[in-house]
Amino acid sequence: MRLVEQWNGIESGLDPRWNDLRLSLRIGAEEARERAAALLGPAGPGLAGDTVRFYVARGGHGIGPEAARRLLGRIDAEGIGGALTLVGSSEAEAPPQVARTTLAAEWQAAQEVLPSDWSDLVAELELDSSADVDRGAVLCAPLNPIQSTGRPGFRFRCASARGYGASAGMVGRCLARLDEAGITGHIRITQSLSDVHPVGTQGATFIGGRRPT
Repeated sequence: MRLVEQWNGIESGLDPRWNDLRLSLRIGAEEARERAAALLGPAGPGLAGDTVRFYVARGGHGIGPEAARRLLGRIDAEGIGGALTLVGSSEAEAPPQVARTTLAAEWQAAQEVLPSDWSDLVAELELDSSADVDRGAVLCAPLNPIQSTGRPGFRFRCASARGYGASAGMVGRCLARLDEAGITGHIRITQSLSDVHPVGTQGATFIGGRRPT
């Protein structure tokens, strides 16, 4: 059997997660073995007894599977026969799983840096996907979300005790709904006021651009 066909058979039986392979090519005739090693030069082969050993990798640390096929094809073209054997293989390491902070946790962390006497604030929720905007707005309806950020997401107001906007607890519950629905993004507080005592009004007014919010 030609070496390319042997390689195809080995490759078809590999675990899809393979990363690198250790291969052995056994050739009886010394002259043919040395010629095969020369043709496998890009693979950095080594001679051991009647075998030529080399590596194939998919991670960029050696020749890849297609390059191995071409080199073995050159050996076939010179009429050199041999037995190709898989000596060993290893799998690629799985990328580390990075824990993502939930929106509810981000909201809690954002509140912790506010002054203890904060009274009113404006926050922006930026979603990772524009496909989640409509669903996110429904789940956050109690916050009266406004889509005016220019990015996927919306702006809303929050009040600590009185005034315009949802309570901090309601914001947390709405963001938890987004977390449960698998909707991801980031939240940040863009404006805040402290120690406000409204006179003749329900609460403070923020100016967003040229319009009060």
